[in-house]
Amino acid sequence: MGAQTRGEYGKLGQNSVRRRVLTWSAATLAVLLLGTACAGWLYYRHLNANIQRADLNLGDDKAPAPTPNTAGQTPLNLLLIGSDARDTKENQKLGGARETFGGTPLADVQMLVHLSADRTNLSVVSMPRDTLLRIPKCTDPGSGKVYPAREGRVMTNQSLGHGGPGCTVATWEKLTGIHIDHFMMVDFSGVVSMADAIGGVPVCVDANIYSHTASGHGSGLKLKKGTTSVKGKQALQWLRTRYGFEDGSDLARAKAQHMYLNSMVRELRAKATLGNPGKLRTLAERATESLTVDPGLDTVKKLYDLADELRRVEPERITMTTMPNRYVGARVEPTEEARQLFRLVREDIALDGRDGKKKQQPAGETVPASSADGEIGVQVRNGTGTGTLAAAPGRAEAVAALLVGRGFTQAVADPSAATAAPTTVVRYPSADLEGDAQRVAKALGIPASSVQRSTDVSGVTLVVGADWPQDTAYRAPRADDRTPKSAEALNGADDAACMRVSPAFTW
Repeated sequence: MGAQTRGEYGKLGQNSVRRRVLTWSAATLAVLLLGTACAGWLYYRHLNANIQRADLNLGDDKAPAPTPNTAGQTPLNLLLIGSDARDTKENQKLGGARETFGGTPLADVQMLVHLSADRTNLSVVSMPRDTLLRIPKCTDPGSGKVYPAREGRVMTNQSLGHGGPGCTVATWEKLTGIHIDHFMMVDFSGVVSMADAIGGVPVCVDANIYSHTASGHGSGLKLKKGTTSVKGKQALQWLRTRYGFEDGSDLARAKAQHMYLNSMVRELRAKATLGNPGKLRTLAERATESLTVDPGLDTVKKLYDLADELRRVEPERITMTTMPNRYVGARVEPTEEARQLFRLVREDIALDGRDGKKKQQPAGETVPASSADGEIGVQVRNGTGTGTLAAAPGRAEAVAALLVGRGFTQAVADPSAATAAPTTVVRYPSADLEGDAQRVAKALGIPASSVQRSTDVSGVTLVVGADWPQDTAYRAPRADDRTPKSAEALNGADDAACMRVSPAFTW
């Protein structure tokens, strides 16, 4: 892999930086509309008409909804999207780049917000816009245009141009296996309006900063060392800044966004109310005009209900993270620790480590098998190889024979070349085969968390991983429920966080 240093990465792509500017997430709007709804304005229906709507998921394959906990509760997953759209004069003025006016927008901010089933904690996972992945097939519901699945990997921010935010949702679900309940997308002008209404959000830098290069790139952010309350256009500059923070990469920018959001939540809780009805009215007008949501969030009332749930989480139970990644040239890709992070969210395990130990449930108890054991076709693949050790010879044949002996007479070894899988998993391609996959897992003692839906297989497929290179009894490895250090977790109550300024951008 032609990896580059993070310092080098920060210098790349200057000729296209204007197309990549970041906007802030619609989480701000959700919180602020709580105050708007409480004001009880008479033009409620007018505000609803301002909100733009789009389908939730444009993909063919959707992640299964989570199983309710013992109290019948399920988590809520919300994808926040910051669009760099320049489709209005106001957005053009804020975003620059005249040559891209009206062009295909990019999803330059992507944050998954996970509200736990018991509503006690909140986890946020940011995905760098330069993450390389495969965008699935998406169909534009308006025009009917079909965007074929991408064969090669492209930057994740391009997903928005494949039919709309519903394709960004489909891309996330394919990568993470996490069911997404809603999305919210906001553009430049909405960010400025919301920041003004808050009245200022404290942010900190460890040195004077001026985000500006000799060639004219940079957000223009200029702050003195220490803590400054930013709002309006200056808040947008903070959220867009890449040149000047740490190594100049998008990863540093995500960290700055996490600090801003945590600070904003603390500020709103301290003030309790936004106070000025006139400001709130202006905010509501401009913010709803800048917002696109799925049908499940398409009224102020629905946004209020969501905000009411989010605001109940105390700052010390909020955890901001960035998807663990490694460089591939000038871009990044998810690592094994990213899969670990996605699993924690999928299994509703708090990223702050304050959950009690959750017992793994055996597979096959929630979805009945559609076929008798002897009628379930199972392909067994040998994935016991690692980066340093070759795959155990004959392992697929041995486990296939084990399944046949337990009544799964249609089990066969996959003769294709051995692959590498760190853990044993059972994969299935569609919902009608989920029960069959769970039945196979249960017969071998494989935990439910290792039964995964995947469009990479055509039927129930058992991948024997490096954790089961021999023996007939599978012993599931002890689950590591710690948040990976590479996710750079930031607690919502940490008011001492301060961005490190690159010496090349001080004044």
